[in-house]
Amino acid sequence: MSKAIGYKGVWIALAIIGLWGLSLSYLLTIDLHWDNPLTYLFIFIQTHLYTGLFITAHDAMHGVVSPNKRINHGIGWIASTLFSYNFYWKLFPKHHEHHRFVATDKDPDYHPSGNFFIWYFSFVRQYVTIWQILLMAVTYNILKLFLPMENLIVFWMAPAILSTLQLFYFGTYLPHKGEHDNEHHAGSQHSNHLWAFLTCYFFGYHYEHHASPGTPWWRLYQIKEANEKA
Repeated sequence: MSKAIGYKGVWIALAIIGLWGLSLSYLLTIDLHWDNPLTYLFIFIQTHLYTGLFITAHDAMHGVVSPNKRINHGIGWIASTLFSYNFYWKLFPKHHEHHRFVATDKDPDYHPSGNFFIWYFSFVRQYVTIWQILLMAVTYNILKLFLPMENLIVFWMAPAILSTLQLFYFGTYLPHKGEHDNEHHAGSQHSNHLWAFLTCYFFGYHYEHHASPGTPWWRLYQIKEANEKA
């Protein structure tokens, strides 16, 4: 990891975790009205923050959240756990297999069919466990004793599911589908930093991530710009 990053990654990670928690705490207590456009905006925001949790855990897997290994992995564990009880130390080896064996039969994120639905369900099957489902069910049944059931479904459960689609579509399916004539078997979206951030925290710049896995998500746009200049 570049020394210039220092502990900036920690503050960015804590900001994402904090915003997710504050947003969720607020949304679970509001009156939900389907005729209010803000409801749909809140769902989008919460989905994006869920995606940010996973991206934070992902950066921790590459050791770029903090130069302190204990803090780095601790934040990664917290972020992945908040994302529907994902198990950080189960994600860790699988993600590095993806980098090591990208677009091969040993890549847990890849499916040779190229079919979106088959690939997505294969992707989910790699990472979702029965323990996650049980923990989510127990948590839901406890929380609904104190919080509106509809809010829990709309702002806690649905955004988690939607963010898996966001992560898969923009961070796995689009970059790796089809043939790519490069060593990373990855494509990269056209340069548009706002769109790249909104869709998947710059992971549409996926070739850049594979070429420089030690670059945190919030610096990937710089790698994209450097590649374009070169």
